[in-house]
Amino acid sequence: MELVIVTGMSGAGKSRAVEALEDIGFYCVDNMPPKLIPTFVNLCLNSKDMRQRVALVADIRLGEEFTDLFNILSRLKKSKVQYKILFIDASNEVIMRRYQETRRKHPLADEFNSSSILDAIAKERDIMLPARQNADYILDTSNIMSSQFKEKIVNLFLKNIASALKIYSNSFGFKYGIPNEADLVFDVRCLPNPFYIPELKSHTGLEEEVRNFVMKFDQSKELEKKLYDLIDFLIPLYRAEGKSQLTIAIGCTGGKHRSVVFAELLYKHLLENGADVSVFHRDIQR
Repeated sequence: MELVIVTGMSGAGKSRAVEALEDIGFYCVDNMPPKLIPTFVNLCLNSKDMRQRVALVADIRLGEEFTDLFNILSRLKKSKVQYKILFIDASNEVIMRRYQETRRKHPLADEFNSSSILDAIAKERDIMLPARQNADYILDTSNIMSSQFKEKIVNLFLKNIASALKIYSNSFGFKYGIPNEADLVFDVRCLPNPFYIPELKSHTGLEEEVRNFVMKFDQSKELEKKLYDLIDFLIPLYRAEGKSQLTIAIGCTGGKHRSVVFAELLYKHLLENGADVSVFHRDIQR
């Protein structure tokens, strides 16, 4: 049985994650008390119609019971039940805006007499820190659209979630902020910028003419080789440490040209070397 524990910040998008998981065949249960998880897992394992893929949501709505989660998960591990933790996150500002737009009540609002959503978010972030630190996958929804978020979920879990290391080759624009989920960040703003070439300005790094412009320079070719050397050296080390997800973020000024070219090149390089890799361009449509 493939078991995923979905947790994270309130307002970050756990409900959307559950919808995406259901779409690819997971049986999802929301807000399950941790003490019931072992019983539920045993029922699934011993049922004639055993559910092959199960996702359980556990978060701050459980109150004090949430602190039992990791004790329960330790018991599962001792029973040889394998699981992955998916943590859904977003910046404090984005979460606050979402609550203001929907006029929904934060689960910890009463503790602060509803006077400050930010205080409630800060308290929740402190409580959720161990869950984030122990997560196998972290998805930040601050700057991505619903369709992009679903695509990330599908890329993570459509295949066997026990795969050794899932790699993302992401492009982004520094003017829109560094992706919160990035493990490694590379800056390619040092390379000649197609934005200042009139016939290339409106195009993107997915197009041949932009790629040819970026890669015709010696410094671009040298950077490509050095990037491959470093990533090829690091990946076996991350695998050996048991890391489940590696996000490599490559940034340029606007996230449309140079970073896209290099994210695509790195994606193809890793794919050719047998890695489980996806490519994602966060700001290409901005």
